Amino acid sequence: ITEKYARIYNEDLAALNCLPPTFQPKATDHIGDMIAMISDLLEKGFAYASDGHVFFDVSKYDDYGTLSGNTLENLRGGDRVGEGEVARKKNAADFVLWKPELDGVGWDAPFGPDGANMRGRPGWHIECSAMIKAKLGETIDIHCGGVDLKFPHHENEIAQSCCGNGTDSFARFWVHNEFLNMGKDKMSKSLGNVTLVHDLLKEWDGEVIRLALLKAHYRSELSWSEDLLRESKTQLDRLYRLKRDWFEPGEIKGRVGASDVLVVMNTEARGRNQPISSVFLIPLFTDLNINGVFAYSEETENKEGSVVTPHIPDNFVRIMMMLGFLHRSSDAWFAGNASDDDKARFDALAAARHAARQAKDWAEADRIRDEGQALGIVFEDGKDGTTWRKA
Repeated sequence: ITEKYARIYNEDLAALNCLPPTFQPKATDHIGDMIAMISDLLEKGFAYASDGHVFFDVSKYDDYGTLSGNTLENLRGGDRVGEGEVARKKNAADFVLWKPELDGVGWDAPFGPDGANMRGRPGWHIECSAMIKAKLGETIDIHCGGVDLKFPHHENEIAQSCCGNGTDSFARFWVHNEFLNMGKDKMSKSLGNVTLVHDLLKEWDGEVIRLALLKAHYRSELSWSEDLLRESKTQLDRLYRLKRDWFEPGEIKGRVGASDVLVVMNTEARGRNQPISSVFLIPLFTDLNINGVFAYSEETENKEGSVVTPHIPDNFVRIMMMLGFLHRSSDAWFAGNASDDDKARFDALAAARHAARQAKDWAEADRIRDEGQALGIVFEDGKDGTTWRKA
């Protein structure tokens, strides 16, 4: 079951042009690491066993609540469903590290009296700390997650990791993204308003979905709608036209990373005379303001005559590719998912429309336009001929 959904998840991420992670650890492969970390916390006095459970004692960690702004004095309850009764805890905010076996799912651990076996399973928070330590080390650079995980999950990760590892810091930077809303409500399984990437991909290109998801700054809520997708498709059509006009198809190929951009940032020079790549990247380095990058691309397009220099197109396309866009040729983008037979048919219609326009047979040109619309394509007329694209 887990392999099935992991595969679907990775396929969806690939369709959105997300690079695969270096590690994809599984909690069940790191039970030993979790047991070792819990053992350290017990030995150091930061955790205690109670009625078949092991809890972290939040009163032993002075910085508890710093990330979320909570204080032990203000916390009331703090018990997560399934973690046991508050009566088992020393403090209401204490959280579970190990809990009893359920439906035959459990592992042996030496958490009983005098190291006796206490068969059970890990709590929600200890999994992340143990896997991070095993794969990335005791202190990491960036920790991401939804804003709803700041408390208690991330707060608890910090407490158990710092206490268990004997470090002052768990993550140097925290990046919390806001909610994705479906209308007025946040998207959640409990409300039954979940929209799956897997289903969206049946109607929309992955780049369109990617751009739609990046329309709002990560610390702002995003309202999801069909209009948002249509707007993103229109914007990408415009960007692919720029790529088509500036380059022969396929001239820039493959994934582009930050090291390929080859720019030297000069934060003092923010005028028009600075390297164009720096102009594009300033918003990106300002708390990941991706919309600022696209805003400048709009300005570049609208003021092409006065802004574009020979160096701008190359840098512009490379920056877009670094953000996960414009990875295909323009021809492939505008063809969409059309089959080879469809492409041949559409090419013939485009040639016929161009011939009709040349002959000033406007009625025939309009008829072909309408036929194309019925087939889901749009014709674009130019001085060198008529082309088509998927609507």
